[in-house]
Amino acid sequence: MSTLTPTPPTEVPPAASAATPAGPSFASLKLDARVLTAVQEAGYTQPTPIQIAAIPEVLAGHDLIGIAQTGTGKTAAFMLPILTKLAGAGRGAPGIRVLVLVPTRELAAQIEENVNIYAKHLNIRCATIFGGVGERPQMNALRAGTEVIIACPGRLMDLMERRNGNFSGLQHLVLDEADRMLDMGFLPSIRRIVRAMPQQRQTLMFSATLSKEIEGLTRDFQRSPKKIEVGRRANPAETVTQRIYEVPHHLKLPLLSHLLQHSNLAEDMDSVLIFTRTKHGADRVARKLEQLEIRTGVLHSGRSQPQRMRALSDFKCGAVRVLVATDIAARGIDVDGISHVINYDFPMHSDDYVHRIGRTGRAQQVGDAISFVCADDEASLRQLERSIGHGILRAKAEGFDYAMAPAPGASVPRAGLVMHTPNRSGGGRPGGGKGGGGRPGSRPGGGPDGGGNSPKRDFRHSKKGK
Repeated sequence: MSTLTPTPPTEVPPAASAATPAGPSFASLKLDARVLTAVQEAGYTQPTPIQIAAIPEVLAGHDLIGIAQTGTGKTAAFMLPILTKLAGAGRGAPGIRVLVLVPTRELAAQIEENVNIYAKHLNIRCATIFGGVGERPQMNALRAGTEVIIACPGRLMDLMERRNGNFSGLQHLVLDEADRMLDMGFLPSIRRIVRAMPQQRQTLMFSATLSKEIEGLTRDFQRSPKKIEVGRRANPAETVTQRIYEVPHHLKLPLLSHLLQHSNLAEDMDSVLIFTRTKHGADRVARKLEQLEIRTGVLHSGRSQPQRMRALSDFKCGAVRVLVATDIAARGIDVDGISHVINYDFPMHSDDYVHRIGRTGRAQQVGDAISFVCADDEASLRQLERSIGHGILRAKAEGFDYAMAPAPGASVPRAGLVMHTPNRSGGGRPGGGKGGGGRPGSRPGGGPDGGGNSPKRDFRHSKKGK
């Protein structure tokens, strides 16, 4: 395969009227009539700015980089035009036409669900490839030439190395959550997979965040890509109210319990997603909440795939009030009606903060994001505020005893917190109900989320279905 000639992306301005009722409709975007019918039946009424800007470019066959805030409909922005192009091509010989690469199993399952909704009136098959479940159905899907494959890199590499699947007819390659897919953890896997794809293809990349360094890597995979950027890069959605609670380590669990049970926010916290830094931390928080008789689920890579699917399903249907998760849930998981996101452990990377709190306030709904900040988190907080361009409102929980001493025998892992509020310009504005919060104007890859092991030799497509 010859090397692609690096070319800078061409900027495509989003439609100025995209967010207004008078803007373009789905009917005006030249989607296939059957796809349009499915969209209408799903209750979609007005396309979002990223959809209005991206769909025509994808239909025109351009490679594309799409950057937009979380919860703005990026999956539909690439799948609706791809399905329209597949529908227009008619039913040819069986073969894999679309490959969507994603960082987590949950996101793969989510996109499959969306594809099945959009393609309900088309004769197009879709399958997921990821670890943690039996591989036989996935091997069968690849060998049968299922048209749309949504995969995590680890398991896909494993199966391709054993000559499952013929990608010689691939027409569309999508990297969803492109920033994570191209970071140092996933990049070697992505390079190997892309090397096995036909050179003549359309390559699309979508994400809510994309650093300049990662954007530079896209030139290795795309030809003269168009670039669409909706909203300020790396900014949280404006519908999310953000608050910082400065708290010592030993008071984090008591403060969490207070917010969920006794604060003036408690009655509005009906669907709460809590992020911890580690699997052990997630289990510890969940056990504590269960002891308080708060219905809680747990989602992290140490859980089996059936356990992860059950936890997410229970959270979606309201069987549990709280889901405690690591960053596995921060990438692309779309659960309607999450009222609050709580960063129990403050994220070390600004991009992770944006993806975490983007689980609430989706599709123009309002949401609340609460972050616990200890003394050793201050540097990460300052970096975040520089990244998003403004300060975040500091708050204190009414009725909570901040002078509470550590429990007998409990260890305090780090020095106590010096409570202060730095003088930063542009802080979030108070108000907006729910307690008067403010509203904002190399990670490891593969592993248990991707599934499978790295193959020891290269692989390429062939007519024999390698």
